Amino acid sequence: MCGRYAATKDPAKLIEEFDAVDLTEGRARADHNVAPTKNVVTVVQRHPRDEDGQVLEDEPAERSLRMMKWGLVPFWAKDPSVGSRMINTRAETAAEKPAFRRALTSRRCLVPADGWFEWRRTGKEKEPFYMTSRDDSSLAFGGIWESWRPKDDDNAAPLITFSIITTDAAGQLTDIHHQMPLIVPRSHWDGWLDPDREDVTDLLVPTPDDLVASLELRPISTLVNNVRNNGPELLERVDPAHEGALFDVPKS
Repeated sequence: MCGRYAATKDPAKLIEEFDAVDLTEGRARADHNVAPTKNVVTVVQRHPRDEDGQVLEDEPAERSLRMMKWGLVPFWAKDPSVGSRMINTRAETAAEKPAFRRALTSRRCLVPADGWFEWRRTGKEKEPFYMTSRDDSSLAFGGIWESWRPKDDDNAAPLITFSIITTDAAGQLTDIHHQMPLIVPRSHWDGWLDPDREDVTDLLVPTPDDLVASLELRPISTLVNNVRNNGPELLERVDPAHEGALFDVPKS
């Protein structure tokens, strides 16, 4: 699964990397420990609307950076709190489950990330790792999004939420965890974001082996275990044995 990741690039860098315009309205913040229910930057591609809010389907779609809350709230949900249980969507069942089916056909997004965190269980211990690219390029997680409003208030501002698609781990990642986020290779970005494309079955496939092989699996400090910790030190390589020595308290 993907339950925590890092996203520290400012919109200026993401604009260039994803060839998008910035619609984050100054709300984007560097985050070294993104956790569910946070508002973060995503990438979408939508047709423009006229003054009355009608979609101009004959106009070319525009790619943009937008803020969304992590944890999908289906449009039919009675209570937005369900979003905390829908942070991930399995690629194998996304097209079948009512909570995800509509979003998969018409509301897909990319989630820019520096990398993500996972924990490998060794006996009773859980060792944290940070999976990241070696060249500082962003990883683009496949995601789906929805717009939700309370049914008794049509004038309420919409709540925009998203979920990260997950798939079976591949290659070197299987040693860490059995699942991983679906990383969409750059060659598939156009297809994944295309608002006029409903069927993306051919894109819901395991991350390519060469992309997986290019990732760095970096052992990191257990500081990441606490979601309140947030800083560049969370991403630094740490020898687990050395970390234990650092936190030993000398006896008086």
